[in-house]
Amino acid sequence: MNKLAPFLWFNDNAEEAALFYLEVFPHARKVSEVRSKGVGPWEAGKVAIITIELEGQEMTLMNGGPAHQLNPAFSYFVRCDSQQEIDSYWDKLLAGGGKTMACGWLTDRFGLCWQIVPSNIGELISHPKGMQAMMGMIKLDIAALEAAARES
Repeated sequence: MNKLAPFLWFNDNAEEAALFYLEVFPHARKVSEVRSKGVGPWEAGKVAIITIELEGQEMTLMNGGPAHQLNPAFSYFVRCDSQQEIDSYWDKLLAGGGKTMACGWLTDRFGLCWQIVPSNIGELISHPKGMQAMMGMIKLDIAALEAAARES
């Protein structure tokens, strides 16, 4: 168990989101869940809180109701070693109604934001032309970023 872990507020689909994320990431597992006994705001038997681990990162999802929404101020940064890996995460996380943003960012169908980037993104965008190339992309293209960085 990590000392620090994100605790994410979902309206009423935390379990659905958790199961989706467990399918997207190859190294993933459910850690625990708390189902309501009919006490508090949750109906009996419904997941109140579920904790999962994705690629070694623990995260807890809660069905907290509509008072708070996820937004791009919080996102997960997914470092990828190949274009194939970027393409795979990109497609899986967009499935079912996700939306693209810019510069490798997307929002999945549950409203959680993700940045799907090459493992060496910091190095690539430290070059002015690498940064300029990234700023013009939706999904990141490793070969194009590397070519732009070489031009700088």
